[in-house]
Amino acid sequence: MPDVIFDTMVISNFAKTGQLDLLRTLYSDNACCSGFVVAEVLRVFRQGHADLENLVKLLEEGWPRQEDLLTPTERRLYASISISLGDGESSCLALAVQRGFVFACDDRLARSEAVRLSIPLTGTIGILIKAVRISIIDIKKANTILKRMIQAGFYSPVAKITSNTV
Repeated sequence: MPDVIFDTMVISNFAKTGQLDLLRTLYSDNACCSGFVVAEVLRVFRQGHADLENLVKLLEEGWPRQEDLLTPTERRLYASISISLGDGESSCLALAVQRGFVFACDDRLARSEAVRLSIPLTGTIGILIKAVRISIIDIKKANTILKRMIQAGFYSPVAKITSNTV
């Protein structure tokens, strides 16, 4: 299974609703995020978002692992993408295209760029659907989680996960 690189918003949706264990169950050995995402999470936590505390602790323990832009090609791609996207999305996209990662992102513009670059995608809803499909949670639990994410500020493209989407 390819590694999944998480953008700040997706991993934060799960952190803010106490669902990091669900992510760890799904992606125990193949989850990563860029150094820019780690920095963003730490900055937002220090600004008072206590709901990210468990995520900060996991990051300090090495999950998800941090990946950094190492090659000139990765850095050039990041620089070109970051003209129109933020550092987190741009760095994740550069790493995904160069290393064959699946990009976990909910941002419409970043997802469009991923499609342009032929990067496989998932997002918050896709992860919840995957958890239902492989019987980690049922649809009722997925919808409870989704409702809590929406209450926490997630701009979901759907109000509910149905059996038709699973």
